[in-house]
Amino acid sequence: MHIGDFLASGDVAIGVRAADKVRLLRELSQRAAARLKLDPDRVARAILDREQLGSTGMGGGIAIPHARIEEVKAAFGMLARLRRPIDFESVDGKRVDLVFLLLLPTKAEGEQLNVLATVARRLRDPAVLEQLRNADDQASCYRAFVP
Repeated sequence: MHIGDFLASGDVAIGVRAADKVRLLRELSQRAAARLKLDPDRVARAILDREQLGSTGMGGGIAIPHARIEEVKAAFGMLARLRRPIDFESVDGKRVDLVFLLLLPTKAEGEQLNVLATVARRLRDPAVLEQLRNADDQASCYRAFVP
C-alpha cells in the first residue's frame, strides 16, 4: 500500500498548536472526523482509549496515535507538525513534534495490516524527518513524506 493511498495533501498540517497531548488528540480527531463525516467524539474516544493502553509516542519526537473504528472503510491518515513539541509520554521521554494520526477499519484486510508499519518505517528515516521538520509549507511537507 502506498502512503498516498491514505494520506492526502490536504491532510497535512504544519504549525499546529497544542497545550498537551489530550488537547492535540482531540483537535486532530475533530479534523479527521470532519474529513470522514464521522462523529468527532467517537473518533476522539477511540484514539484516547487506544492511548490509555500505552503511549503511541515511538521516540525521536514522533507519535502515531491510531484506532480502529467501525465506520471507517479505508485507512485514513493525517500528518501534523507541531509549532512547539509537547510531552507525549514517549518511550524515550522526548517531546513530540511530529504526529501521524491513523484511523483504520475494524476489519483488518490485506494491505491495511501494513499501514501502521509503513508509516512507522517512513518516520524512522532520518532524511525524511529532516525534510519534514524543515519544510516551509504544507505541500513540501507532504512531498517529503509521500515518496
